[in-house]
Formats: sequence, C-alpha cells, structure tokens
Amino acid sequence: MPHLARAERLALCDLMARLGPDAATLCGDWTTADLAADLVIRERRPDAAAGILFGPLAGHAERVRRSVRDQTPFPELVDRIRQGPPKASPLGLPGMDAAANSVEYFVHHEDVRRAQPDWEPRELSPATAEILWKRGKMARLILRKVPVEVTLVRPDGRTMRVSKGRRQVRVHGQVGELLLWVTGRAE
Repeated sequence: MPHLARAERLALCDLMARLGPDAATLCGDWTTADLAADLVIRERRPDAAAGILFGPLAGHAERVRRSVRDQTPFPELVDRIRQGPPKASPLGLPGMDAAANSVEYFVHHEDVRRAQPDWEPRELSPATAEILWKRGKMARLILRKVPVEVTLVRPDGRTMRVSKGRRQVRVHGQVGELLLWVTGRAE
C-alpha cells in the first residue's frame, strides 16, 4: 500500500486526467491545468517553489507557473506529478514526500473533487484519518497569526490546539473536514 501522499497524488492525477485541463478547482479561479503546473513547480523548481511560501518571490513563482502551464501539454504535467518528486528535489529525500505532501495532496484532491457537480463526501479510513491528524500540526503554522486560541476536535473527542489567544474557539468535525477548514476550503 503506498503512503498517503502517494495514494492521494495518484488519485488526484487520475481525476485530473479524466477531467482534463479546464476543469474547475476550489483554488480561486485556477483550473486543473493551473493546479497541475503549481504542483509541478513545487516539486521540480526550487527557485519558483520558494515563491509559493515567501511573498517577495511570489511574482517569480507565478511567472514560472504560467510558463510551465502554457508550454507543457497537460498529460505531461499530470505524468510529472504522478512520478512524484525527483530525487534531486528536497521533497525527493527519503521520507519527505510523505511528511510534506500527505496533507497537500489530500487537500488538492478535495479541491478538484469538490469543485465538480454532484460531488459526494468520502469516508476516510481510520488509518488515513490518523495520518492526516498527525500531519495536522501544520495548522499551527497556517493559523499562527489568528488572535484566538483554536482547538480542533475530532468526533472521538481528541483535540489539538493549533493557535494561542485569550479567547477560545473549538472547531468540531471529521479529521479531513478540519484540515480543509484550516486551509480555508470549508464553508
């Protein structure tokens, strides 16, 4: 059984290949071609990937993303994603794909799934939910500037405090839904 990042990567690639380059996503006005180009540069262009995380380099990242999108046939973009990060990439180091991409590919798989008409929620296996919960500590980075204490609460009662503040907010939900909420996808 492939690790979660790999399983979500493959499922996302299968879905994008089926939908084509012009399908909607939940990533603003991006299509599947835009998302595919972003994922490719994240793993294969460290110079541009830095702009995904650091605002001052965002313009460079956006130029590279558009260039990759416009100059690479969509099936080739999807194939590059399917292959996973190259060994020369920091994400290609042993264990890094699973560590850095489990939540990333879960969220982007849902971005494409949920943007399609008649999508249905999927039930995550307990093992998948547990991996996402452990990787959910990244929420601390995402919510670091939120001025309230946010605690995520699973249906089984387990909790994870992901920000600090004087006021307290508890967000209840399934693990996948909590991560989608943290990343701004849930309504």
